[in-house]
Amino acid sequence: MEKLVNGAVAEALHEGGDEAICLYVAACTERMASLFIGLRANLPGRESDLAFFVEAVRDLWYADRLLSDAAERVRLLEQFPELQPDEEGITNPADTYAFLAVLSLRYALLAHGSGNADEAVSCGHAALTAMGMLDQNVAGASFLADEQRLQALSLSSDAAGLWDASVMAGRERFRAVLGRLPR
Repeated sequence: MEKLVNGAVAEALHEGGDEAICLYVAACTERMASLFIGLRANLPGRESDLAFFVEAVRDLWYADRLLSDAAERVRLLEQFPELQPDEEGITNPADTYAFLAVLSLRYALLAHGSGNADEAVSCGHAALTAMGMLDQNVAGASFLADEQRLQALSLSSDAAGLWDASVMAGRERFRAVLGRLPR
């Protein structure tokens, strides 16, 4: 499968070490978090999934150390309905974006637990896929270009500024997806 992640970003991840990988996946997942949280907030029985997601994203920002329990978190995340096979597949925008948010978290946890740059690239790929889809469905949107810019920035930025930019981008994305949902 072709990766959407910029070649220079992928190369920097492979050469940058654990801390660069951890910061990159934290930022990618932060930008996707609003989609999962917002799209699943009102579903009955998902309270513990939402709490787990929020806690996991928070813990990803500890870029100075790998997560010792990442494998267990991935195991728990893989029990989410979004990652369960379904004969009908994903049929609506809310489910699509929630799936891609959970997928980005899965790869982020794998990368944060192992320091594996390929897992980090897969995390970035999930975010870019979501933004490419959003661009196709929102007239005049440039979410894909913005995600590419933020991914490059995450390898050369301080964590605080990157967190602010990621939170703001996540909110903008959520608003755009909400505009696509039937009322």
